[in-house]
Amino acid sequence: MKSERIDFEKLNNTRDLGGLITKSGKKIRKGRLFRSGILHKASESDVRKLQSLTEVIIDFRSSKELIERPDPSIESVTYAHLPIIRELTEGITREKEASVSVTKKYAESPEGARQYMINIYKNFVIDEFPLGNYLKFIDLLLEEREKAILWHCTAGKDRAGFGAVIIEEILGVDRDSIFEDYLYTNECLKDEIKQITLNLMYKNNIDSHDINKTLLFQKSIDCIFGAKEEYLSGLYEKIQEVYKDFNGFLKDGLKISEEKQERLRELYLE
Repeated sequence: MKSERIDFEKLNNTRDLGGLITKSGKKIRKGRLFRSGILHKASESDVRKLQSLTEVIIDFRSSKELIERPDPSIESVTYAHLPIIRELTEGITREKEASVSVTKKYAESPEGARQYMINIYKNFVIDEFPLGNYLKFIDLLLEEREKAILWHCTAGKDRAGFGAVIIEEILGVDRDSIFEDYLYTNECLKDEIKQITLNLMYKNNIDSHDINKTLLFQKSIDCIFGAKEEYLSGLYEKIQEVYKDFNGFLKDGLKISEEKQERLRELYLE
């Protein structure tokens, strides 16, 4: 089971976690928890819809990403900036310099690109910087609101994706559904990724007539910009290695108390 895609003109990966069923048989309330990719390209209609649906927007991007492509200013919506990485991280941020640099580095090494992304995911659960801001994210969810709280990064895949994993785990969504929801990003962004591939082929001077180089480059792009089951699996393996299980991660990694977890269930389950 996966989250429900919300119909916007320009926002292809904005989804409502509402409707996801938990292991206890309860459902996540609709219209309360939204995950998304970049909001910068929102149309006027999209902005009006965001205003009608959301109360808080959390931006997981770096400061440089925020400056390059700021969120639209929406009246009556509160913004929170909680960067998940310390500084520019090639690939994951999609900053202009980062995207070209990392794709050039792994242009002929899909395996290098794959391992690079696996390591980024593992870092989410052991680095104090992302852990601290994911805790702040959870704390923002603890207040009762009339409208939705929306969190996003650039693609809505990695940083925002793991934010969704955390809340889905706390609320009791089964692991198969968590993986399905994570991988659904590939469907939502398939056209965008095709365009990114073409743009980066041009910027990296990849000759489309060189079939071998083109295929290697496309595989590398897919590793960097696609949602992969093994990335999330590697993250869970790291959690098991360091914290024994996800409950241990919530308690000892994120420092989320049982009281906070129960409060989230009261607010978002029905």
